[in-house]
Formats: sequence, structure tokens, C-alpha cells
Amino acid sequence: MAVMGDFKQKFSGLLNKLGNQSRLSLSSPSEEVLKPISNEGFVSTPSKEDVKPPEEPAEILSDDEILESVEKEYFKELDFDPSRHELKKIGETLICDEILSHSERLHRQQKVVSKKVLSQILTNQRACNEEFERIQNLQSILRETLSICRDGRSKLNTGKQQLTTTSLGILANYRKRQLLRGILHSLNTIKTLQRSEEHIQVLLSESRYEDAISELLECQSAATSLKRFACVAALSGKLVDTLVMTEEQLDVALGKICEKFDETLYGQLQAAYALLGKTQAAMDQLHMHFTSAIQNTALKVIKSFVGKSESVVATSGKQYNELCKKVKEENFIPCLQELCSSLWRIVCSHHRVALWHQKHTVDKGTNKGADLEVSFTNEYIRQKLESMQARIWQDVQARFSTYLFSTDLASFKFDNFLQVLGFVHRLMEVGEEFCGSQSEELQKSVRLQSENYFAKYHAGCLEELRIFLENESWTHCPVKSDFTCLQLQEFRSLRGVIQNIGLHEQQKLQQSPDSSNQSQDSNSVAGGYFSRFSESGTPFDLANFDLQEEDILANISDEASGYFSDDSDEEVPEELKGDFVDEGHGDPSVHTRVTRSKGRSSLPKGPLLTNTTLTVLRHCGKYLQMSRLLRTVAMDVIICLSQLFQYYLYAVHAFFTTDLAVSQPNLYSVKLQAALKRINAELIRPEKQPSAMVQINQDDKKKVPQPHISPIVNINDPESLFGLSERVVAVESLVFLADQLDSIRPYLEHLVRHEPRKHYIQQFYLQMVSVASDLRLPVYACISGRALDLRTMLNMMARVNWEIKEVSSQHSPYVDSVLRDMQIFSMRLEEAASHLFISKDVHNTLWEALVIVCCSTFVEGFSNAKKCATGGRALMQLDFTQFISKLEKLTTLRPIPHKEYVELYVKAYYIPEEQLEKWIREHTQYSSKHLQTLIQCACQNNKKTRQRLSGVIEEMERLGLIK
Repeated sequence: MAVMGDFKQKFSGLLNKLGNQSRLSLSSPSEEVLKPISNEGFVSTPSKEDVKPPEEPAEILSDDEILESVEKEYFKELDFDPSRHELKKIGETLICDEILSHSERLHRQQKVVSKKVLSQILTNQRACNEEFERIQNLQSILRETLSICRDGRSKLNTGKQQLTTTSLGILANYRKRQLLRGILHSLNTIKTLQRSEEHIQVLLSESRYEDAISELLECQSAATSLKRFACVAALSGKLVDTLVMTEEQLDVALGKICEKFDETLYGQLQAAYALLGKTQAAMDQLHMHFTSAIQNTALKVIKSFVGKSESVVATSGKQYNELCKKVKEENFIPCLQELCSSLWRIVCSHHRVALWHQKHTVDKGTNKGADLEVSFTNEYIRQKLESMQARIWQDVQARFSTYLFSTDLASFKFDNFLQVLGFVHRLMEVGEEFCGSQSEELQKSVRLQSENYFAKYHAGCLEELRIFLENESWTHCPVKSDFTCLQLQEFRSLRGVIQNIGLHEQQKLQQSPDSSNQSQDSNSVAGGYFSRFSESGTPFDLANFDLQEEDILANISDEASGYFSDDSDEEVPEELKGDFVDEGHGDPSVHTRVTRSKGRSSLPKGPLLTNTTLTVLRHCGKYLQMSRLLRTVAMDVIICLSQLFQYYLYAVHAFFTTDLAVSQPNLYSVKLQAALKRINAELIRPEKQPSAMVQINQDDKKKVPQPHISPIVNINDPESLFGLSERVVAVESLVFLADQLDSIRPYLEHLVRHEPRKHYIQQFYLQMVSVASDLRLPVYACISGRALDLRTMLNMMARVNWEIKEVSSQHSPYVDSVLRDMQIFSMRLEEAASHLFISKDVHNTLWEALVIVCCSTFVEGFSNAKKCATGGRALMQLDFTQFISKLEKLTTLRPIPHKEYVELYVKAYYIPEEQLEKWIREHTQYSSKHLQTLIQCACQNNKKTRQRLSGVIEEMERLGLIK
């Protein structure tokens, strides 16, 4: 065993030696091959003599297969030991053939690997040469660098030897001094930073926000440069807190701008926000402040009128609505005024903010980038302000509407309701001037409530007018000779406007429409609410509210004389100067009574009107005030105003034409007949409903009952000429009322701007107002018909023999009887004129009516004659000629009206039979009875012609051409 162990040891050493040689040959063949011989090439592969050829293998393998057979362990690690690896493969038993065979396989693998390596080297030889050249260049650069370093070190040693220790000390001390100076400056800066907070607070208290922000930003910049100091870190945090607090104070000051604009303060705030780079954020914040200010201010105003004792159980969102409902009725208008004034201040502040930004547009920078940014900022501010205007006005409308419609206005008096409408109207005007808003939502809501209120109020006015008419004594109410409706209190706020419109209509022909509109626009802008009340007061103050004049016309000043003067007695209407004026508005049992002052003339020269006329005018004034304050209901108000006049017209006709003795179409004009028929159909409620109608329909509910004349009015007394005074006062008061309505026609057309609605006004004046004077004839004809004994006249004419063949030279007795009655009428008319002013128009109309009645009676008497000879026709002409000649001495009326009516009828007896039909068709003013008598007398001997003409008359009567 010992021998065996020694053998193994020796064999192992041999193998190690062989392994080292083989490792050298296997692991570093390239080293031997790559050993440089010259700069141009490498050594070649070993010769065949150095390596013994192995025995012929049993199997011939290709180089690739041999290369693939190399174990992977040979290529894994650089420090791989192939000998030890191969020795580990030998087992306990040594077989020489296997060892030799394995060694041969390894040699073959070595050859293939060496061959492969050489092939790769030859392939990359050019790149290797280039790399070698680069290495040589690098070596050259390194040599030059080494030379420079050596030269520098040599010069440094020289400088060190030449400089003394004292010079280096001086330089060191100078450097220390510079460092100490920097430290001292930093310490002073830190000290200033510590004291800056107090100074910033002083600036903020003085509202010098721009200076405060500027100093604060400088402190922050300085703190940033000194952040190397530990104490500055805490100071920087404190400055950040100060900046946050300062921004909060800026925000608080910005919120105060919403309620009271201060130009200096706002300029400071904008400059401060500009330094912070938050100009756009400031506008956003300002918008929020305005919205919050509107809500908080409205809530505060309502709370001040509700009182602290009231408890509102509601969420914050419903708190305002609940509080509005708790405002008492007596506090409603004062609270409304305070609410409008408070909201006005906020709106005015925003308006002034917008004006400030228009004046102080952000200046542009010096470069294009700055120009673009500034332009963007300016555009953003402009758009933000415009959107803020619409939003702010929407919030104002919402708060105002919520309060306005939280209370039922139906129980309000009309004057109080007008006052409410005044605030609404003024608020809508402010909105239009503020942002061009028409406040459609507010108009719609107000119109609905106003229509409901006005419908009830108008029904009450019509009922009140009916009661006044039924209790009217038709006595003259003395007023000034120049009295007009504009002197009434109800027209006080409209007087200047109506007068200006009248002047404007006169100047329209002298001015071009374009220049007029431009002047009007410029005037309205110059006199806007924001220019008049920007510094002090509000448009909703009662002093300004009542005295404020509507500026609607160009180049025409609205004079303040439209209001009554306390010092001048000339401005007061005559009827208000009496010893006693008692207006029983709303009380049917109390009627307006006016007693003339002592010492005044018993025959006033002023217009004839009654207290009921004044009542109608007062209602018209109130109606127009409502239409002026709320244009959306103007047309409805004008329609109701027209109904007041129509009812008055119908009442005068119904009261004073019931005793019309003679039915004469010529007394009624076509327009008057149509007007009365229309009023009766549209406005008068039938007194008796048909039995089939159990309930009154909805249209009849809106109508007014038939008026009845007061029992105290006596129109049957011959001594008073059958109510001459009452009839004259009634008709002339109606004419005066029509004249007053005609004077305000331009204003009514101004209120209604749409052509279809203007057409209604034109039709009203054409069909109703213009026919007031036409009522004189039928009313005064009642006096004439009863002042003359027409029945006696007809009886006397019936006794006249119209069949005489010879022409008589003496007129009939009935003519003298009629003339005698007319003389008595003339004397009574003069007597009535001694205590009642009768104008020339009235005097002429009375005589005209008398003549018409007489002429109608003449034709009626002539038509009663069944037979008439030539002499009788001549007698008819003689009687009428005598009547006209005597009548011309009794009256100054020229020419005598309606005489052609009689003359044509008498002359028709002389018309040939073949032309009689044409005459009948052309003269439809005569009744069928008159025409039948005419053909009976004219065609006595021609029955066929009589029958034919009778058929023509019946046909005309059937067609409604004659009566």
C-alpha cells in the first residue's frame, strides 16, 4: 500500500506538470500567437513538427462538431484550471489507453480552437491595427501631459520660494474681512426682516396694500438669499404666514368694495393683487363677494323689519323666503324701499368697478410675450365684468322678486300698489341701464300680479262710477277757466311728460328722426341713474322718487311746474278753492259736493263739468300712472280707461235721451249709432237674463249694469226747460272729458309702441271720443221736442185742407203756434243763461236741435195728408217759408240747418212719375211712411205706378235702407 501510495503521488506530480503545460497550450494560445514580432503582423500557428500527430481516430469529425464537443466549463470562468478539471475525471483505476485517448481528444479540440481563434484574428486584423494606432496616439498625448505637469510643478515651486509668509498673511486677513462684511450685511438684513412684520401691519392698517405687498415680497426674496442661516428658516415660515394673513386682509377689503366703492382703496387692492400675480383670481373673488353681498344684504334688510322676536324655523336656503313672508303689511313698502336702496348700492359699486377698469386698463409690456399676457388679462377682466353684470342682476331680480311676491298685494290700496309698481319700474330702468337687461322674468311676474290686481280694481272703479252716475245731480262744478286734467293730483307725475310729448309731436316736422333719436339717446345717457346717484343718494329715495321726471324726449326739458305749488294759488284748480270739498270715494251714499267761494261770480266762465267727470279723470290719471310704471300692462290699462269713457258716454245718453219725442235719424250720426250699439253689446250687462240661462256667463260678469238716473234729477219740469241745465252740464262735461282724453292721446300712443295696439287707440278715438260732441243733438233735441207742443202742431196740420186748388196768400195757423213756442223757448234759454254759462257751441246746438225737431215735424205733418192738390203743395211751401223767415229773426244760426229736408220733400210732389223711383232710391233719409204718402199723392191716378213704387219702398225697408 505504501508503494502504491508513493506511485500515485509521483504520478500525480507528473500529471500536474503535464497539466500545466497543456493549460498553457490550451488557455493562452492567443498569447503566444499574438506576441508581436513587428508593427505589421503576428506569429503564425505552431509547426507540425512541434506536435506529434495523434493516431488515426476511428471516426473522422468535422471542425464544427469538434468545437461543439468542447465542454462548456472551459468557457465559463477566466481562472478555470483545466488540469484539475481533467484529473477529477480519472477514477481510482488508471487505464492508460483511456488517458491517452482522452488526451488525444483534448489535443484535437485544442487544434480546432486555435484554428478558430486564428481565423477570427485574421478577420479582425484591420480593426486591431487601427486600435493599436489609437493606443500609440494616446501614449503620445500622455507624454505631453506629463511634460506640462512637470513644468507647472516646477513653476509652483518657484512661486512658493519667491512669496513670503507675511504676504500670505495679508491676503488671508483681507479675505476674512470680506467674509465678516458679508456676515454683517446678512445680520442687518435678518434684523430688518424681523422688524418688517410690524411695519407691514402699519401699512395694512393705513390701507397701503401695494406698499405692504411690495415690502413683503422683498422680505421673502431676501430670506431666500439667506436661507443658509438656520434662524432664517423660522423667519421664512413667519413671512409666509404674514403673506397669508395679508391676503386675507386684502380679501376682506375687497369684500367691502361691494357695498361702498372707494376708488383709492380699489386701486391699492388691484396694485397689490398685481404684485402677487393674482389679478384674475382677484376678479373671481370679487364676483363671489358681490354674490354674497347681495344675499347677505337682502337678508339683513328683511331681518331688520321682521324683528328679533320672530323665529324662523327653516334651513339656511329657505330662511330668506320664510323671513319675507313675515314682513307685516304696514312695513312692506318701507322694507321694499330699503331693499331697493341697499341693492342699488351694490349694483352701483359694481358699475363703478367697471368704470375703474375702463380707465385703468393694464399697461402692456415691452416685449411680445408681455403684450400677449397683458392683452389676455385685460380681455379676461372685461369678459368677467360682463358676466358678473348679468349674474349680479339676476341675483338682484331673484331677491327682489322673492320679497315682492311673498306678500299678497290684492289687499293694498291703489296708491300703495302704484308705489310698489314705482319701485319695480325704477328697478327695471336701473337694470336696463346697468346691463341692458329688460328684466323679462320680473316683468312677467309683475304683469301677472298687476293684471289680477287691476282687473279687480277696474271692476271696482266701474261700479263706483255707476254709483256716482246714479247719484249725480249734474250740477256745474266751478273750476278755473284754464282748468285741465293735468292740474289734478293724479296727473302730477305725468304732467311734464305729457306736455313734452305734445311739444315733441309739434317739433317732429322740424327735426329729422335720426337727429331726434341721437339727441334722445345722448340725453338719456347723460342723465342716467348711475351718473346722478353714484356719489350720494339712491333712485329709490322718496324725495328723488316722487320728483324724478321721466326723460324720454330729445332737446325738451321737463319742467317742474307740473306739481302744485304751496305758495301760488294760481296753480290750484278752482274746484279745490271752495269753502267745502268732500270727496266720497268708495262710499255710495256720499257724493262729491262743491260749494263756491263767497264773493265769486255766480256765472263762472270755466268748462262745464261735474264731480263725476273729475272722478273719471282721476281714475284716468291713476290708470296712466300704472301704465307708465309697468309698460307690459299699458294696453290693458288703456282698454280699461276707454271703458270708463264709454260707460260715461252711454250713461249720459241713457239718462237724457229717453224722452226724445220725435224719431229723427238725422239727430244721430252714423258713428254715434255704431258707438252706442257697440258699448251696449260689449260693456252693458243685460238687466233681464233669458229664462234658459240659469247662470250669467263669464263675459257678462265683466260687464257693468245698466245705469239709472238719480231721482233727484228732474228733467220733466217745463219751468227749468225740461232739465236744460242738467242736460247741458252732462253733455258738455262729456265733451270736456273727450277733449282731455284727446290731449293725452300722444302719450297713450307713446306707451303702446306696437302698431296693432296703436290701431286700437286710433279706433277708440275715431269711434268713441270723436262722437262725444255728436251726442249734443239727440240730448238737446229732447228739450226742443218738449219745449214745443209738437202734438198740437201735428193736430193743427191735420186740420189743414191740402186739397185746395187755388194758391193761398195766407199761411196756416199752426206756423204761428210753433213760432210762439219758439219765442218762449228763446226767452227761457236766455233766462237759463243768466245762471249757467252756455257757450256759443251749446247755444247753436240747442237751436239746431230745435230746428231739426221742427223740420221733422213739418215732414211728419205733411206726410199725414192722404190727398194733396196743387194749391195744397203751394200752401206747404208757403207755411215753411214763413216759418224760416220768422226763425231767422229768433236765432243767429246761419244757415238754417235741415231746411233742405223739408224743401226736398215738398218739391218731390212735383217730380214726374217716371223719375220718382230714382228720387226715392236716392233719398233714404225719409221713412217708409213719408215715402208711401208721397207716392199716394203724386200718383193718385196711376194705380200701377203706385203699386210698383210701393214694392220698391218695401224692398228698401226690407234691406234696411230706410225705416
